[in-house]
Amino acid sequence: MNRTCLAVVLAAGDSTRMKSSMSKVLHPVGGRPMIAHVMASIAASGVSDVALVLGRDADKVEKAASIEGLAVAGVLQTERLGTGHAVLMAKEAIARGYDEILVAYGDVPLITAAPLKAAREALAGGADVAVIGFHTANPTGYGRLLVENGELVAIREEKDATEAERAVTWCNSGLMAIDGKKALDLLSRIGNQNAKGEYYLTDLVEIARSLGGKAVAVDAPESELTGCNNRAELAVIERLWQERRRHELMVSGVTMIAPETVFLSHDTVIGQDALIEPNVVFGPGVTVEGGAIIHAFSHLEGAHVAAGATVGPFARLRPGANLAQGSKVGNFCEVKKAEIGRGAKVNHLTYIGDAVVGAETNIGAGTITCNYDGVNKFETHIGAGAFIGSNSSLVAPVKIGDGALIASGSVITEDVPADALAFGRARQEMKPGRAAVIRERNLAIKAAKKSGK
Repeated sequence: MNRTCLAVVLAAGDSTRMKSSMSKVLHPVGGRPMIAHVMASIAASGVSDVALVLGRDADKVEKAASIEGLAVAGVLQTERLGTGHAVLMAKEAIARGYDEILVAYGDVPLITAAPLKAAREALAGGADVAVIGFHTANPTGYGRLLVENGELVAIREEKDATEAERAVTWCNSGLMAIDGKKALDLLSRIGNQNAKGEYYLTDLVEIARSLGGKAVAVDAPESELTGCNNRAELAVIERLWQERRRHELMVSGVTMIAPETVFLSHDTVIGQDALIEPNVVFGPGVTVEGGAIIHAFSHLEGAHVAAGATVGPFARLRPGANLAQGSKVGNFCEVKKAEIGRGAKVNHLTYIGDAVVGAETNIGAGTITCNYDGVNKFETHIGAGAFIGSNSSLVAPVKIGDGALIASGSVITEDVPADALAFGRARQEMKPGRAAVIRERNLAIKAAKKSGK
């Protein structure tokens, strides 16, 4: 589409019903502020310029809305006098002479590019106003789209509708596109002669028609137009977003045994033939390559899992975890900012942080890389083909060479050369009968305390 378009995004609401310390549009869906979801769909519809109407938390909202591919300019709305008034906050930007003006809302994060493109195409086809609507089985509370001979003749609010008009199930979403050459004239004609004394954007339909123009309605799925006013509605939006994203991944070749228990982030990437078991949570920044297996009850964030690697069950991958092909991080393991080499195994009950683990190395149960001294972080380097015995503590900074063997229960504080065997534990001693002496002493102390002596 070669026509120029400005999107005016309304994000100045006070978010009173959210009962939140931050703007409603900053609340995340799929780990991403809802305003950023809206902006991504606007960019995907072919729009490059956005006038963002701001109110509460203006700086934070503008920052969250600034995504790649969009030139975003914020304008502040200090009074709340209706949607028509809000759009006119972008008067200076509108006056630049775009072919189209697209009006969207920052709290409708499920909108996709398709209906936005459809509204723009309607303008290209000769309409002055194109309203995005949705069909619903429960239209109560929504303005109805009244269409005659293919043209939208009015948007009737429920309180003003006749019985026949209330039976209409095609409803107004609030999103619309306006002929850019006529937008300022049409917007300036909106009056506030109503019970609330506000300027309603919906009046544009009848204003355009009164001037000999044409208004039309385009359809979108009801789920895409779900708005957010409180925490309960936010949870509904999250559920709908998760369902959509899971479906997309499964259609692309990802297996999910119980998809309703898998939770994704907006940037989760999972390759073909990967298997995701139940109750897995993906935080931001995770890539799972094809053929990998994520076992049940695992939590991943900021991690990369290569092809054929396995994770879990009950594993945690923190930011910077990078698992090479065929490697394994098993049950009750935590990996943070660490490279796990090709075919290496971190099987169970282990913490690997700020570390490099070489290919085919085996890390025994209960091993810890002691990477933090209370002030600074230090690295542990383990070579290829090494074997770290169970219950070992590797005190960083330390290097363990290729093929080295660390005896179980060792505390390693010095570098270990390649192919060396390292012991870092006290020699076992036997004290016959000492256990009975200690036990009798402890019982005597306990009795004395009980008698008050």
